[in-house]
Amino acid sequence: MSIALASPSTREAARHEPLRVMVVDDSVVIRGLIGRWIEAEPDMVVAASLRTGLDAVNQVERVNPDVALLDIEMPDLDGIAALPLLLAKKRNLVIIMASTLTRRNAEISFKALSLGASDYIPKPESTREPSAAETFRHDLIQKIRHLGAKVRRKVQIAPSPPLVPEPDRAPELPARAAPAAVANPQLLRRAFSTQPPRALLIGASTGGPQALMSLVAEIGPVIDRFPVLITQHMPPTFTTILAEHLARASGRPAREGIDGELVKPGRIYLAPGGHHMRVVRHGANAAIALDDGPPVNFCKPAVDPMFASATEVWQGATLAVVLTGMGSDGMRGGKEIVAAGGSVIAQDEASSVVWGMPGAATHAGICAAVLPLSQIAPKLIQLFAGVRS
Repeated sequence: MSIALASPSTREAARHEPLRVMVVDDSVVIRGLIGRWIEAEPDMVVAASLRTGLDAVNQVERVNPDVALLDIEMPDLDGIAALPLLLAKKRNLVIIMASTLTRRNAEISFKALSLGASDYIPKPESTREPSAAETFRHDLIQKIRHLGAKVRRKVQIAPSPPLVPEPDRAPELPARAAPAAVANPQLLRRAFSTQPPRALLIGASTGGPQALMSLVAEIGPVIDRFPVLITQHMPPTFTTILAEHLARASGRPAREGIDGELVKPGRIYLAPGGHHMRVVRHGANAAIALDDGPPVNFCKPAVDPMFASATEVWQGATLAVVLTGMGSDGMRGGKEIVAAGGSVIAQDEASSVVWGMPGAATHAGICAAVLPLSQIAPKLIQLFAGVRS
């Protein structure tokens, strides 16, 4: 009896099954609202709608969800206490923390990320306001879809295909080798700018807080001599907390940008939630300009306005980094940086939580390098030291 690989049809079917979402919130109104949104999507389904974290822990193995939306404040067992218990029972579970916009909940959300949560989403104070409810719905569905799909792909790829016994039969001829893949010209790397960079700009979204904390901790020599401007997709209050975390991680001053303040080396400037952050000329200097205009790429703050504005101040001496995140924000602004003579680095797919933003920049053909997160800091130090290779 010979041994053959099982047919891929089972794996293919699993790939097209809807994402199973477990909604955990003590508000029956919120559970009902989110449940209707999820059921309206063709690629996801509500696997369970539960009131407490304790219910979630007790039922997660039976329900077997791909994604859990976990409220922070619940009776019996709150979200932050339930989080590690859920991951202990299902290691690859995507957990998205949900909370209202308070400083306490922002701090808890950051703690949840360090404990293994995949992401967070702020709940609007009221879902009766149409624009707030629609923004919440859009962000939630996108996070469920992209985070759930990536983890499901990992689960399908990681294990070896099962071996099943098969009746003896004549050996098959070896399959003809597939033709070599033709290089996509859009994925070819550009040369780095010949101009030494004078400022570092970073854009990030989903998975960004963890990536930013890791990155700023390793680029002290860059921060000491050059300004660093960051746009992370995040609401108010959350950006305040993130700035404090970046200051601790880097050991350098970091705070939300203030309209009109001069941009100086040795400091990290973070776009405040609810405002786009641009950079403008102020005599011989650069200054922060906050913009209360409409969202760009569904985001406010957005990366594109910051990237594009930098070319008006530093022209080709601008170096931008696009980190993990959903969507394509940063790609258009990155094109303007490259057109002005500057350079763009993107985080690679393997180290990104979601390869949307860096993937868009990569496929647009604007990147001089696409690197794992661990290799970005050494490259930045090298480039800002004037080394080109």
